[in-house]
Amino acid sequence: MIIAVDGPTASGKGTIAKALAAHFGLPHLDTGLLYRAVGRQVAAQGGNPDSPIDALAACNFADALLADEILRSEEVGGFASRVSIHPDVRHALYQRQRAFALQKGGAVLDGRDIGTVIAPEADVKLFITASVQERARRRWLEMTGRGIDVALAAIERDIAARDARDMGRADAPLIAANDALVIDTTHFGRDAAIEAAIEAVALHTGTA
Repeated sequence: MIIAVDGPTASGKGTIAKALAAHFGLPHLDTGLLYRAVGRQVAAQGGNPDSPIDALAACNFADALLADEILRSEEVGGFASRVSIHPDVRHALYQRQRAFALQKGGAVLDGRDIGTVIAPEADVKLFITASVQERARRRWLEMTGRGIDVALAAIERDIAARDARDMGRADAPLIAANDALVIDTTHFGRDAAIEAAIEAVALHTGTA
């Protein structure tokens, strides 16, 4: 069984995807980490994430980078959004994601184009969303909880800018697949959002 989980930044898709993988006994890939790794590599090489040449050159990152916690930072997240608009970068990372999706037994992948580009044949496609204000609030709580001093308004502006880039790019824009099940988590807590996603998958596939 292949489960595709798409949605904008800070919507809760990563948390939901991990929970789905655990519940249904499937391997999980956060595809956003691949783009974050490229963004981080661009910065480490002194390149410009807005340059398609610099971004493509950074696609040769070592696998060990995927385990680096620095990829979770807001700065690297911004770089990821910028490098992901380049078609050559998306093509370079496509096969790695595709191979993971098609492994024997299935998988859960979360990202921004899983149900539309990476695994359009997925058995279940979820699109997880929430308001910009709620997503900014969640990210602000997460960051301040880690002792990072940041203004809520700044995070909201950053998330809105990422949404605009992700939805407006010409290649594989962030959009819900026509057959995706949309779950708006704006008014859901973590557990309620996970429960709604598991129930949606179970009802759609006839599994428990």
